[in-house]
Amino acid sequence: MYNAHPHQRHHHSLSGSHGSQRHSHHRHGSSVSVPPPGADPQMWQWFAAVDTDRSGYITANELQTALINANGTRFDLDTVKMLMNIFDTDRNGRIGFQEFTGLWKYIVDWQNVFRHFDRDKSGSIDGRELSEALLSFGYRLSPSLLTKIEHKYASGPVAGYGPPPGITFDRFVRACVTIKTLTDSFKQLDRNNDGWVQMNYEQFMMLILGAP
Repeated sequence: MYNAHPHQRHHHSLSGSHGSQRHSHHRHGSSVSVPPPGADPQMWQWFAAVDTDRSGYITANELQTALINANGTRFDLDTVKMLMNIFDTDRNGRIGFQEFTGLWKYIVDWQNVFRHFDRDKSGSIDGRELSEALLSFGYRLSPSLLTKIEHKYASGPVAGYGPPPGITFDRFVRACVTIKTLTDSFKQLDRNNDGWVQMNYEQFMMLILGAP
């Protein structure tokens, strides 16, 4: 199982955060260890382990510390910010328990996708696997564009020879979300549905900067 799973993260990065410690800790006169009514106990335990400052919320730094790829590297901060942006629904810059629940399920769903297309079980996605994944999502991209994406999201510098390093789980998710975001934005401007759009400079910059 990939280490990107929040459950495993608690064994690797946050092994010192035990539930018993949280039950005795209070902040501003109330215990943050008490789960909301109807909350899944296991999900609350995972949330509490990531919430290392016991504030009742998860920050970007806490989330990055908790999320680790199969090769032992932390998620890129850009990926963490993307996840925060998707699930920080009240826009307070932090993730509450309900928001964390959605984020956790989102990561698990992406893990299943990643496992499915990681045909050689290497723990990373190569160019061929990336092409298969994007094609299954409905994105039929040119070889040159696929190569560009593979190089952009490779887990290390791309040398002048040989295949580029594989794409780690977190970068794979970010690549797919970015492609979807840009494609959806393009389709909104492609009113004739002919694959061509006309836009001014500001529209172009808004489209690019709006991507994860």
